[in-house]
Amino acid sequence: MRSTRRTAIAVAASTMTLSLSSCGVLNVSGDSSSASPTKGNDVTVGLLLPETANTRYEEFDYPIIKKQVASLTKQQGKVDYQNAGQNAAKQAAQMQKMIDDKVDIILLDAVDSHAIAGEVKKAKDAGIPVIAYDRLAEGPIDAYISFDNELVGEVQGRTLLEALGSNADTSEKIVMMNGSPTDPNAKQFKAGALSELNGKVTIAKSYDTKDWDPKNAQANMKAAIEAIGKNNIAAVYSANDGMAGGIVTALENAGVTKLPPLTGQDAQLEAVQRIVSGEQYMSVYKSYPQEAAAAAQMAVAKVQGKEIEFDALTQDTVDSPTNKGIPAQLVTVTALTRKNIKSTVVADGIYKISQICTSKYSSECSAIGLR
Repeated sequence: MRSTRRTAIAVAASTMTLSLSSCGVLNVSGDSSSASPTKGNDVTVGLLLPETANTRYEEFDYPIIKKQVASLTKQQGKVDYQNAGQNAAKQAAQMQKMIDDKVDIILLDAVDSHAIAGEVKKAKDAGIPVIAYDRLAEGPIDAYISFDNELVGEVQGRTLLEALGSNADTSEKIVMMNGSPTDPNAKQFKAGALSELNGKVTIAKSYDTKDWDPKNAQANMKAAIEAIGKNNIAAVYSANDGMAGGIVTALENAGVTKLPPLTGQDAQLEAVQRIVSGEQYMSVYKSYPQEAAAAAQMAVAKVQGKEIEFDALTQDTVDSPTNKGIPAQLVTVTALTRKNIKSTVVADGIYKISQICTSKYSSECSAIGLR
């Protein structure tokens, strides 16, 4: 994927709230009520999410999209939600049923971005718009909303180098635990990270981890430890938090007592707690409320023919392997470390301090002023 605009890295504390009015992406100009709607408020949005291993989909994406669709349609719109459980064939069947049921629009977070292209074409032929959500599916999609994925990798790589210190050089051996080869985002995270790491450290082992599965990441890390030696690993790049958990387990099982700096992504609760305890150095915080709320508004605006509003929400463009110039919105990200937990995930209402600072982590929380 290539964007016509690079989003600036968000290094300052995030202060957004979860309301639609506070999400800057939703404050579009013009009175969309003056549009000639092609559909009233009785909108049905099909929502296809890829899996449940990553807790964000069930805890944030679906509930927020459901709530916002209802809010935007005076409680008349609804969301037909299906989760594929990381099964591409199951997702294809779910999408076909939505086409048969004649939903008004589909938000698609693809398990396999290439394999789903046929169903995207079927939806297009049936007159059902498809917005690629979070992952850029192939085929004739109408729009795309996600985070700036290469920027995510750049933030991870840059922060990992900061953790190693100013004296880091190519003698430092790094293990890279990349995401699933069927997820186009994983390739972008990897490319972004390598743009920061190449020439500055040595990538001793690199793995593309099937299905983003933490168990697969743990097995890969075990193999890396055996090949490199547990005391010769300076840092570990993990593309997300779930895999970071498997990596920590592998390191601890190998008898590593001082864990090397470790990256992540998604700001899962367990990862935030690992950051507090020092087991994980950083995660990438992506504002799921902002992404989900904007996706809901894009979907409703598209169905209701509010083109000015839709265009204002999709001021970027991206290319997929099959289509060029896709209207898009790329949301920026923040490096989450021990220094800014309170000003990011706590301030944004993702977690309460009481959820993070359980009895197991109370002393570490006190040490970093998280009370």
